Amino acid sequence: MKKLLALLLVGVLTMSLVGCGSTEEPAAETTEVETEVAETETEVAEEVELEGAVIVDGSGTVYPLMANIAEEYMVNEQENVSVQVGRAGSSAGFKKFIPGELNFADASRAIKDEEIAQLKENGYEMGTDIYEFVLAYDGLTMVINKDNTWATEMTKEEIINMYLASSNVTTWADIRSEWPAEEIKFYGPNENHGTYEFFYEVILGKEDMVASANLQQDYSTLVDLVANDVNAIAFFGFGYYVSNTDILQAVKVDFGNGPVEPNVETIGLDLDYAGFTRPVFTYLNVKYALEKPQVLDFAKYVVSFDGAKRLAGDNGFAPLPDAMYEEYQAQLDALK
Repeated sequence: MKKLLALLLVGVLTMSLVGCGSTEEPAAETTEVETEVAETETEVAEEVELEGAVIVDGSGTVYPLMANIAEEYMVNEQENVSVQVGRAGSSAGFKKFIPGELNFADASRAIKDEEIAQLKENGYEMGTDIYEFVLAYDGLTMVINKDNTWATEMTKEEIINMYLASSNVTTWADIRSEWPAEEIKFYGPNENHGTYEFFYEVILGKEDMVASANLQQDYSTLVDLVANDVNAIAFFGFGYYVSNTDILQAVKVDFGNGPVEPNVETIGLDLDYAGFTRPVFTYLNVKYALEKPQVLDFAKYVVSFDGAKRLAGDNGFAPLPDAMYEEYQAQLDALK
């Protein structure tokens, strides 16, 4: 359509010049218009002809959002570009990203100082060669079995204490005396996941987790374990809970002002569920964005209103303020 309109414009201007019989440098004006048309055609051609692969791996928490963004991009923007999204876990993703094996690394926690040092050893500087983008906000969610009728509401302190080894909590009655004297089955993601690191480092304050905690690599395994055991409890990102509300229920958490249900309206750094809220990230290798047009184009889509902003809520995340996405767009537009 852009090409057709541009050609029609050339035709109208040409006929207008001929009809007026002007002798005052019409060739120069036509040449200028034709140049603009040629540039427009080139831009359109570049948009259409983008092809190749974009490689993304990392956080299982971020996976549903990034996979949805990739799907929308390939269907609506660039059908000849193949965006491959993995979910090895935040730490596992960084291990691939640091030596340059990935275009993007998704993470449900910020990159660590030691990982930044490793990037530097491989010739990458944060802020210059590596861009960090916050995609959205996630709420750490405690999930229980649908038939669990007693632990539907818990205080933040109760949740922390039950997962601490030092608290010696083994049964529900150890938390509240009126609850069943049944052994609690503790579950969560393993050390490959940023969710584990957030829970261990931020929520538990780096204190030892209960020894009986069964930590898994696959989130779908966690869902199945809790769905099939009335005494089970697990923690993971709100997005995975949203996808499994038919077989799981979320614990409402009291942070001091009454129980709060995790949802898109309460998750945020200054909202009611802020006590368990965290940002989730993607990291871009700028070298690939400069060398491969499809990588830069996808990066712009990821942080656009059509990308993370529009799709965050559909995948159980709270979107960022508009100004943050606009800032990221300007950062990418400045790449030459």
